[in-house]
Amino acid sequence: MTTERKAKRRKLRNAEYYDFQAVQDMLYQNSLDNKVFINLMQYIVSDENIRLAFRNMKKNAGSKTAGVDKKTIKDLEKWQDERLIKFVRKKFEWYTPQAVRRVEIPKSNGKMRPLGIPTITDRLIQQCIIQVLEPVCEAKFHERNNGFRPNRSTEHAIAQCYKFMQIDKLQYVVDIDIKGFFDNINHGKLLKQIWTLGIRDKKLISIISAMLKAEVAGIGFPEFGAPQGSLASPLLSNIVLNELDWWIASQWENIKTHNDKAYFRKDNGVMDKGKLYTKLRKTNLKECYGVRYADDFKIFCRTRQDAVKMFVATKQWLKDRLGLDISEEKSKIINLKREYSEFLGFKLKLHPKGKDKNEQQKYAVISHISDKAKIKIKEISKKYIGEIQNPANSAMGYEVVNRYNAFVMGTHNYYCKATHVSNDFSTIAFSVKKSLKARFKSELKPNGKHLADCIRKIYGSSSQLRYIHNTALAPIGFVQHKNPMFKKKTVNQYTVSGRSEIHKNLECVNTDILKYLMRNPVKNRSIEYNDNRLSLYSAQHGKCSVTGQILEIGNMHTHHKIPTSIGGKDGYMNLTIVTTMVHRLIHSVNKELISQYLKILKISEKQLKKVNKLRILANREEI
Repeated sequence: MTTERKAKRRKLRNAEYYDFQAVQDMLYQNSLDNKVFINLMQYIVSDENIRLAFRNMKKNAGSKTAGVDKKTIKDLEKWQDERLIKFVRKKFEWYTPQAVRRVEIPKSNGKMRPLGIPTITDRLIQQCIIQVLEPVCEAKFHERNNGFRPNRSTEHAIAQCYKFMQIDKLQYVVDIDIKGFFDNINHGKLLKQIWTLGIRDKKLISIISAMLKAEVAGIGFPEFGAPQGSLASPLLSNIVLNELDWWIASQWENIKTHNDKAYFRKDNGVMDKGKLYTKLRKTNLKECYGVRYADDFKIFCRTRQDAVKMFVATKQWLKDRLGLDISEEKSKIINLKREYSEFLGFKLKLHPKGKDKNEQQKYAVISHISDKAKIKIKEISKKYIGEIQNPANSAMGYEVVNRYNAFVMGTHNYYCKATHVSNDFSTIAFSVKKSLKARFKSELKPNGKHLADCIRKIYGSSSQLRYIHNTALAPIGFVQHKNPMFKKKTVNQYTVSGRSEIHKNLECVNTDILKYLMRNPVKNRSIEYNDNRLSLYSAQHGKCSVTGQILEIGNMHTHHKIPTSIGGKDGYMNLTIVTTMVHRLIHSVNKELISQYLKILKISEKQLKKVNKLRILANREEI
């Protein structure tokens, strides 16, 4: 499972921990029913939503990056639960964002990409808003909008491209590159689009307007654009281009006919699109289908004439409707039988493959890793190899090998959807192996001590497996093609039946106790402590970590392994949940009381070992 997919599933489970899923489900259904939302702020400033926002941010790698105030998630973790909630509510009363820190990162073409990093408190504000806006917007977004959405990924976008090319036999594609999309978003137009989606809470819209106009440190107040790097930018960009998705669909797929009823099937009442399209192909209409991931999109057409019309029409529509220009150098029409079209790090083409029963030429999709992506993979691989050769100290050898392995496995998982991925990685591996041999020579061994389960499972049968620092290296040349899969239509984060497709609904945990813990945080404790208390209750399946006894309200305690009095923190690894009696046993120094507790608990030798480990950490003598 990819890191992106794990993060999305974690957010879904977090919403259930904090009893906010029912609110999101209601918002989604109301949006489907085209209801208008005039008081979304009541959900945004709720205790559950603020705590959920903190939890979702906590695991985000970007939360460790500081804004202009030099604060990170580590600073928020120290706040008491009640104090943080009051602070966030106060901010929402009259919201004025702090300045956005501007940084630049290199792009693959050698240019720099500007990022805007809000302060950690402004990111928390944005996360609170996203959690309420997302279900409303999800009900309005088009099926082939695949970027920055729950349960959607690049795999779905590639699968849609393969279908249009091979199954629907569309050989022309319109590739349009929007010039500086994030920098040129029209604020006024975006706010009108939000209003059109049914989001008509005036206070919320004024807050979003303030977010868009936040000062960029050292530059000033922007009149256009949404800063890449902010949590809200992906959702806001999807709102901007949602209108484009539906406009493309209106040109062919969703076109209205004089007699729509004639195309509905009698057995199930669903429109027979195939029958409708057959009729439409006899007209002069443009047959076209859009596929989009963020601001990267394609329009597939059957004829060059249709493609030319769509190119001109889309260019004009973007300019007139959204005020956006296209890059003339990067935008073009491609005949997929003659040229490759690049998309999301892949390059796609149609290749002759035999003939059908009518002696007509058939074509199949072939796809490769794009040339730019190949170069980047080689560069990053060699950078990691350099770190393996020169770790900061001998103990770091194992860790740097694991970082290299994580990169290789992640890259394989992403690009395995290319039909010729094995050939592409063979050429990459040739260059990487030369680097490995030049740097390590005789140090590369066919055997070693550390073979991680994930490496064994994926690469265990490969003769290319080698060891360095006694740790297995994931063989970069060993990868197999996997067909990209469509998203199941039944999968939906905001319906009960849709979530059952994603995971089992906290079956092993008493959700009533979980909700009680969420609604009754321990006073005068940090929000990190109270959040980790929920994680531990779920991870321990609602049982005492020592005795396995079912935990109940009034008979549980979240114990610091290393007490705060001697420097212990509120981090997840320093906490465990035990029954009240076990907690007394851990801390007691009175021998008579210890004897009484042991008799009552009737703990086994194995359980006593656990108690003694905790006693030693708490500076108590072993029993």
